Amino acid sequence: VLAGYPWESQDKEYVLVNNKCQCVTVTSKFVPSKENPDEEILERNIRILVPLKARENISDPMSPLRTTFVYRMTELCRKCDPVEIELGGEIYQAQQSTSCNEPETCYTYNRDKCYTTTFPFLHHGEVKDVKAVLTPASCYAE
Repeated sequence: VLAGYPWESQDKEYVLVNNKCQCVTVTSKFVPSKENPDEEILERNIRILVPLKARENISDPMSPLRTTFVYRMTELCRKCDPVEIELGGEIYQAQQSTSCNEPETCYTYNRDKCYTTTFPFLHHGEVKDVKAVLTPASCYAE
C-alpha cells in the first residue's frame, strides 16, 4: 500500500483501506522514531473486527457459523472501480487491480450492497420459494 501525504499536516492519521466487507481498516501516520527522535517513521495500524455469529454464506442465515477468517492485503487494497485514463489522445477505462474477476469474500453485510435470500413459504398447502431482502436499506431506494 502506497500513500502520499501533504507536508503541512504530518500529525494526521490517514485511512489507506476501509474494507466494510471484511471489517478491516488500515491507517498510517508519521511518528517520531524511537531510535532517532529527529527522524520520523511511517507507522501503520491494522484494525480487524471479527463479526460474531458470521455465517459461511452471509446470504444464507441457515449456513454454518464461520470459524476461519483470512485477510490478504492484496485483496483488501484492490480497487475494481474503473478509472478513465488518457493514452495517445484517447480516453480508456482501466481497473487498478488485476484480481477483480474473483468474487470478494464478505464476513458481514456491506451496507452499500443489496443481499437477498430465498426461503420456502407455505401458502394454501403449496410451498413456494420466496425471495427475502436481508439488507432493506440498500435494496430499496428511498
